[in-house]
Amino acid sequence: MSSKALKAQSISLDQYGIKNSKINYQLSPESLQDLTVSSFGGKETANGTLAVHTGEFTGRSPLDRFIVKDSITENEVWWGNINIPFNKKDFDNLLVRVTEYLDGKELFVRDAYACAHKDYRLNLRVINEYPWSNMFAYNMFLRPSEEELQSFDPEWTIINAPGFMADPKIDRTRQHNFAILNFTDKIALIGGTGYTGEIKKGIFSALNFILPVDKNTLPMHCSANVGKDGNTAIFFGLSGTGKTTLSTDPERELIGDDEHGWTANDEIFNFEGGCYAKVINLSEEQEPEIFNAIKPGAILENVVLKEDKTVDFEDISITQNTRVSYPIYHIDNIKEPSIGKNPKNIFFLTADAFGVLPPISKLTPGQAAYHFISGYTAKVAGTEAGVTEPVPSFSACFGAPFMPLHPVKYAEMLSQKMRDAGVTVWLVNTGWTGGPYGVGKRMPLKHTRAMIAAALDGSLEAANKDNFHVHSMFGVQQPRTCPNVPTEVLSPRKSWNNDKGYYETANKLTTFFRENFKKYEGQATPEILAGGPLK
Repeated sequence: MSSKALKAQSISLDQYGIKNSKINYQLSPESLQDLTVSSFGGKETANGTLAVHTGEFTGRSPLDRFIVKDSITENEVWWGNINIPFNKKDFDNLLVRVTEYLDGKELFVRDAYACAHKDYRLNLRVINEYPWSNMFAYNMFLRPSEEELQSFDPEWTIINAPGFMADPKIDRTRQHNFAILNFTDKIALIGGTGYTGEIKKGIFSALNFILPVDKNTLPMHCSANVGKDGNTAIFFGLSGTGKTTLSTDPERELIGDDEHGWTANDEIFNFEGGCYAKVINLSEEQEPEIFNAIKPGAILENVVLKEDKTVDFEDISITQNTRVSYPIYHIDNIKEPSIGKNPKNIFFLTADAFGVLPPISKLTPGQAAYHFISGYTAKVAGTEAGVTEPVPSFSACFGAPFMPLHPVKYAEMLSQKMRDAGVTVWLVNTGWTGGPYGVGKRMPLKHTRAMIAAALDGSLEAANKDNFHVHSMFGVQQPRTCPNVPTEVLSPRKSWNNDKGYYETANKLTTFFRENFKKYEGQATPEILAGGPLK
């Protein structure tokens, strides 16, 4: 009998009151896929990839994310409408109701861990109601060896019950779905939603508290890669800004797709064992690495299949948030282990639908902290006929829903690390050029790739030396020339060919920035405050 089989016999969930369930321990992705297709409504695409629908929820539900307020969190967490407090007694009662619901069901249990660096490793036990949720955990967390499983001791437990619907009157939730972190009991409790992103983001949120408070390590919502010269690059950005696309570079090894730590010992490490990428409008030509990672072992979420079982990546009839999860080894060019040295360059990605920000610009440490706290991107307003105005979107630290501490805490850590490591920070606009959404066009990916490549190899600095142009509204330094990029692309004002319209829109955007930052002014340093718009 294998060590895995022996371990399975000893797995007990009695401590949670789950005593009568059949436990499927550490099943292979192939077995989990077969079960999903045979009994849980999954389908297989033409090339054998699993496709599932996550049900009512096709994305996270931020207003239904809670943190138990107790002696550990009470004075540390930045409480508010992002970090919503939950009563410990109510959590205990809800946990009993969830485990009573799960008791007697066939369950899928997986031991895994987060953090590729051995000094920061967090052992996890994941308890799933659905097999494809357990397959997602296999993809997204790091996978222990057979030898490691023999002595595996889980520190945190994820209990995932999509079929359990909370009763707000009884359970004190907002509605029937919930995702709750309990730092004392070290439990992530998720129910009422089949969206798998809640599983990984729960542990990411936990690490965003644990690492800075206990380990003097900066947690980051970013992707990272490393060049042949060993130089690490970090890419921050909200959904839709190109974080996954731009970090998945055939010329550089991928450290990780979404979540990393930056240690006091000058190392960058991946939290995860996989990638969770948007696939809306995905094409092999534009994003070959991601496209080719969609094969057996991957999970497609909420996509539409054509009659020949190929995926229609342009069909958003279920959701715009169509996704794929896959283990990181589906990408050919990866860093093993998923650890790099101090970064030389950091890129803040924004899809500015106002078309105001330069396609690339250099930031001072104060500006970097300001833009990091702001976490700006813009969204195109809905699908209502005639509505073309972009909508600003600010998410502190480029990941506010997952950051339990005050954003200034993370920004100050980042600023100090930037100074210590001599990092250059670039603000990159992957959004609109030549005008706002509805007038201009999306920045060509080939130009963005060329600008990032020039920043990484030093030719962007060399081409401009002390000749950067200071943006009149935001004060950032925009290059006048860049190898392999037309000069007219580099100036957003010139690309508009409408100075009056440009400055009116730029003034509107600076106002949005200042209004958003008011809630952080009380804890921001003078240097950070000076990093905001000039006008």
